[in-house]
Amino acid sequence: MATALRSSRGVLPGFGLTLGITLFYTAIIVALPILALVMKAASLGPAEFWAVVSSRRAVATYQVTLTAAGGATLFNALFGLLLAWVLVRYRFPGRRLLDALVDLPFALPTAVAGIALANLLAPTGWLGAPLADLGLKVAYTPLGIAVAMAFTSIPFVVRTVQPVLEDLSREAEEAAHSLGARDRAIFGRVILPAILPAFLAGAALAFARSLGEFGGVIFIAGNRPFQTEITSLLTYIRLEEYDYPAAAAIATVILAGAFVMLLMINVLQFWASRHNGRG
Repeated sequence: MATALRSSRGVLPGFGLTLGITLFYTAIIVALPILALVMKAASLGPAEFWAVVSSRRAVATYQVTLTAAGGATLFNALFGLLLAWVLVRYRFPGRRLLDALVDLPFALPTAVAGIALANLLAPTGWLGAPLADLGLKVAYTPLGIAVAMAFTSIPFVVRTVQPVLEDLSREAEEAAHSLGARDRAIFGRVILPAILPAFLAGAALAFARSLGEFGGVIFIAGNRPFQTEITSLLTYIRLEEYDYPAAAAIATVILAGAFVMLLMINVLQFWASRHNGRG
């Protein structure tokens, strides 16, 4: 009886206290700043709010940001999956170093990353000069923005997919091999459905990170209005002008976009898990 009572309380003692502390700090760190942002934006009123967020300059930043974030996410989805696959399925010299380098964008300040990328990809940089000779300009273009976003957000895809691949059983793959299935069919019908929820989650997190990226982008973007100006930079400009309600209004657009993306990915994950369960 005592053993059953002890097991019903869970592994960690004081669940109510720890849950209360967790929720309290979550509210202070996450919910309260978001609430303050929304309230500051709401101080404008509907007409003024719409005028700010739908201005030509703001709409241009949305287009630049969404296009670059979409391109960066597509690249990270493909390359991040490939990188996670190589780290899990192969053993080679330098594997541990490559695995550690994946987390470099997390440890490196984004402003430092932006400066490094700008110097590397500038028309006179180590990579920028050869690319310029081929007629491809990266720095101070939307392509450079996408490169910076991809650099800062790729760990989300790799670190989300990697543990799922490590825990994936090889029995189903061996059974498919024994039945004569080819590698492409095994990946598409056995491996991909198992990693799809994690893959979608990693891609969504990478996209959400790209939407709000600032330090890694401004040094390589060129920051030309209507051409290479991102939404985060316009928010910062409005703050420098002491137009706090306008800055909050533009920031809520980014926030709403991130929330919509996370909601969509949760729906897709739910659908994928149900589909795999039926399969």
